[in-house]
Amino acid sequence: MAEELGEKLANRPPSHPDATQGEEGFWSDPSGRVLPVSASDLERFTYCPMSWYLAGQGHAGQSAEIDEGIEEHRAIHESIESLQVHRYRTRRNLLIWQWWFGVIVVLTIDTIAFQNADNLDFEVLEFSKLLAMTSLACLLVGMGAVFLPWRRLLSVGPKYTQSQSDNELLVDPVFEPIDFKGGWLEGGWIEAAMFISAIVLAIHAMALRFVSNQDQAAYVLAVTTIGWMLLASFRLQRALINNNEAQILATKNNLEGDTKVAYSDDEATASLLTDEQTGLRGRPDQIVIIDGEFIPVEQKTGKVPAKPHDSHLLQALAYASLVEHTTGTKPPYAILRYGQDNLHQVMWDEANKERLYATVKNVQSMMVNGGAARNHERKGKCRHCSRRYACEDSLV
Repeated sequence: MAEELGEKLANRPPSHPDATQGEEGFWSDPSGRVLPVSASDLERFTYCPMSWYLAGQGHAGQSAEIDEGIEEHRAIHESIESLQVHRYRTRRNLLIWQWWFGVIVVLTIDTIAFQNADNLDFEVLEFSKLLAMTSLACLLVGMGAVFLPWRRLLSVGPKYTQSQSDNELLVDPVFEPIDFKGGWLEGGWIEAAMFISAIVLAIHAMALRFVSNQDQAAYVLAVTTIGWMLLASFRLQRALINNNEAQILATKNNLEGDTKVAYSDDEATASLLTDEQTGLRGRPDQIVIIDGEFIPVEQKTGKVPAKPHDSHLLQALAYASLVEHTTGTKPPYAILRYGQDNLHQVMWDEANKERLYATVKNVQSMMVNGGAARNHERKGKCRHCSRRYACEDSLV
């Protein structure tokens, strides 16, 4: 029996026999590149080294549960994308509504002013010239703000959280820039305000210059104000509808109303997170921002276990490590989610960090020395293994 086992182990040769171990305990190939270990590798290796080995040999998992899981993950990603779209539309419609409400206020003031123009003691033509000159001044200031590098001279730039001060360490934003604070000195607010003011003042200057019947002008302005109010009401209604849809999707995905999603894995376009020092790499299902912290989320589908599996815990820890390396800030925990409502916090502390890196080194050591073998005597575990069809050591 021992000879048969020895022959089986010998038939599982190492994939990187020329790798050497560094001072930190991680293994590197002759070119100095640390052997890559994905978060999925850690999950398979912890479940059973044979499952990990067979996956490396090109044996894909085969089961109805895997197919269902792929579809559920795709649905989750689409739900997150839809949530982001509705949040974006809510903000856009509210911004448009705010500007249009400002227009309504201006039109209302104009209506009252034209209706009572004859009772006002000022020269209309002179006031028209003043408005025209002010409009020209706003236009020139706006053009200067666009073409002159005044922000660079004043050291004014976008405000981000401290964790994002180094662009080289950022998680690539999938949906939008993260935690942009904005303000009147950023985001083009000054330029937009100057140009809009120039247009509004120019229109008023021309209206005062060429209008001959104040009562007729007041009537036209009143009708225009009512029409603009209807348009603004439509925008507000769209914002409320989109906000309601966003709230429904946030609740469905166990996200608080103000929780931002920085990253969502679609298995095609999402950035691969890597750590060249340890060899870790992977794509978490989501990275959310909670209380200013980047928190990785690993979503598991299928049957909800009584307690989290060790293989899943290692995968979540791998994503916590990758988020820390990528963003430059340490997440307090990772989230392991089973189904819709079963969430677990996996603390990213020193004990779990040592556990993770020890497992990474074990995987790399087996890549160097070979000899993968089943590490359990549980028939149920083999029965539920998606690579049992290709396993010589299966118990069933």
